[in-house]
Amino acid sequence: MPHAEPSSSPGPSSPPDPEALARVEASLTGPGAPFAVVRAEHGPLIYANGPRTLREFVETTWAFGDQPFLISGERTCSYGEFFAAASSLARRLTESYGLRPGGRAVVAMRNRPEWQIAFWAAQLAGLVAVPLNTWWTEGEFGYALDDCEPAVLMVDGEQLSKVADRCRRTGARLVVFHGEGELPPGAERYADLPEPDPYAAPPEVEIRPEDDSTIIYTSGTTGRPKGAVATHLAQAGAALNPRYQAAASALSRGVVPGQGPAPVTLMTFPFFHVAAFTGLYAAMAAGGALVLMEKWDAEEALRLIRRHGVTHYAGVPATALQLLAAADRAGDGLESLKGLNTGGAAAPPDLVARLTARHGERIEPRNGYGLTETSGGVLAVFGAAYRAHPDSAGTPTPVTEVRIAGPAGDALPDGETGELWLRGQSLVRGYWRDEAATAEAFPGGWFRTGDLAVVRGGRVSVVDRIKDMVVRGGENVYCVEVEAALHDHPDVEDAAVLGVPHPVLGEEVAAVVRVRPGSAVTADALREHVGRSLAVFKVPAHVLVTREPLPRNATGKILKRELRGVVQEYAQQGP
Repeated sequence: MPHAEPSSSPGPSSPPDPEALARVEASLTGPGAPFAVVRAEHGPLIYANGPRTLREFVETTWAFGDQPFLISGERTCSYGEFFAAASSLARRLTESYGLRPGGRAVVAMRNRPEWQIAFWAAQLAGLVAVPLNTWWTEGEFGYALDDCEPAVLMVDGEQLSKVADRCRRTGARLVVFHGEGELPPGAERYADLPEPDPYAAPPEVEIRPEDDSTIIYTSGTTGRPKGAVATHLAQAGAALNPRYQAAASALSRGVVPGQGPAPVTLMTFPFFHVAAFTGLYAAMAAGGALVLMEKWDAEEALRLIRRHGVTHYAGVPATALQLLAAADRAGDGLESLKGLNTGGAAAPPDLVARLTARHGERIEPRNGYGLTETSGGVLAVFGAAYRAHPDSAGTPTPVTEVRIAGPAGDALPDGETGELWLRGQSLVRGYWRDEAATAEAFPGGWFRTGDLAVVRGGRVSVVDRIKDMVVRGGENVYCVEVEAALHDHPDVEDAAVLGVPHPVLGEEVAAVVRVRPGSAVTADALREHVGRSLAVFKVPAHVLVTREPLPRNATGKILKRELRGVVQEYAQQGP
């Protein structure tokens, strides 16, 4: 998300030619330029300038002082208030709790200002922040907590029941935000802590670029969540990536980067989602404000855009489409909006066409590509290039190298389809306590994304997924995990889970289930069964019950391609 520029533009745009794009990149990345790059000793490209740790990055935001940072309901938290609160909490974590650098700190709450205070307190204290998906069930929470063994958990009242027993058993410290009721021993309410001292510094701890900064869980092909571990250097690279993209966007439109008022961004990504970090870093670097929503509602989003003069929208394509539809119904011209930024899922090509048809070129469209393992967006396409190539995932940041790999890992030439491999500063170092998964996913320092892609003219287009995964509204759903839940039902003999197209969410989860002879189990009963162990977004929207064997190949693998047509036809008839 770019720093907002003046609303004037040089007029209707045309797709930039490759030479023009090369000149823009050279002006930003050459020796002495703001985004100059060098190759690190261990292989990947890194930014030559800029912060090396997230502590360095956040400390610069103190200079924004009274500028608004986090807007939630009637409350506005300035940068100065935020930094004082994060510093105060960081000192409590180190001085009162006795926590030391490297300890894990879970953060699990809705999109409230306190989420950011807790996350950045962990960074200032040298702890490893572990954001957890608040949509997870208690069982899913439990697996992650057993895996990362946090020293402290910072949660809101809604998540308290998912972690209280573990805190009682392990003695982990617990800070509860916005919660009522009884607390387990050793826990305390954030509201009861002393008022932050606006002049007090964060604790003095040594944080090195190679130290771990975050663990963000992402499901693997086995269905078990894996903790992707990013160092401070990686997250610092992730913080610079959107700044580069904003500067490139401005120059491509003939605008000087960084001019005009600070951006005001409507943040609809949940903070635990890696896509949120891209927007967060962009706003913080420019002294911009984030307007928060605890849950998505298109009409409420319109109201917030009008009330706060929102200049940039950040969300998955599904919510962006809903916003545009709500604006059409209300006759709202979205006059303050200058950028519509989507990520977290593949955007349907007609999204940018709908935006342009309704609002012309006044609102800049932007889409990107990133994964938990890349610490956010590493490819981006925007403006005229996006309108000309709506199926493109964009071009890489200066510190991101792209390889389209053949079956043996060899690089394929432009125009050929293969697996997308990535290497760069913002990539994670591997998976928490899982050497086998790390070795498989990161051969020779490259990350195997599991996506099939093609490169043409420097632009990357993702054409399919190798991994058995459904992306529903920006949330990854691994089919094997849902299949395992279905197989736990006593009446289920066999199950296949796959994605079916959805006009708003991109994909929905569907299942074909073979039940045991004589079973009277219904589709709704099977959905309810899955919902008892998995998050709501993983529950199949469509369940086709059958007594026929599912098609399999000679090795016993289900042939999902033979099921896809019948499942799509069934889904079109309704759940």
